[in-house]
Order: sequence, then C-alpha cells, then structure tokens
Amino acid sequence: MEDLTLDELTTLIQEKVSATTGLTANAKIVFEEGGVIHVAGASSPIAVTHDDLPADVTLRMSLATLNKLYRKETNAMTAVMMGKIKIEGNMMLAMQLEKVLS
Repeated sequence: MEDLTLDELTTLIQEKVSATTGLTANAKIVFEEGGVIHVAGASSPIAVTHDDLPADVTLRMSLATLNKLYRKETNAMTAVMMGKIKIEGNMMLAMQLEKVLS
C-alpha cells in the first residue's frame, strides 16, 4: 500500500474526529518532513487544518509513522516507546488521540 500524503491524512483525520466524540482540546501533529495537522477539538464543529496554531498537546513524528499507524503496522504506544512519536504537553489528551490516529 502506498503512503498517504499530508492532505490525504488530514482528510482521514477530519473524518475520524467528526465521528468521534470526546475530543475537547486542541492538538497538533508536526511532521519531520515539514507540515502540520492542527485539530481544533475545542471548537464546534471540530476543525482540522494545516495551520500551526497553539495546542494542548503536540505530537512530533514522520509522515511514514502516521501512515504505519493508519495501516495498523504499529500502534501509538509502541511508536512512542521506540521514539518514533514525541509528545509535548497533555499526555492524557495524547492518549485520547490514539483513536483518531489509528
């Protein structure tokens, strides 16, 4: 399976957060290759953009890592423990995002 682009991943995340309840804070994913996905969970409806805005939790990873999460080739906890995902900010919110990222 071919890796998804930043725009394709953003669309998938938008679809997942629209179907998921319980996300009430702002989060962002910053990619090593450049680019950002910002999830404004504190807004209604939840907005997913490429804007580099402040967030309650920031996840830093590569596009390849996010693709592996979507293909279920790895899980978020394993990726964090292996150093593939770095978390800054609210750890509890990061755990809530696992549903959106896999």
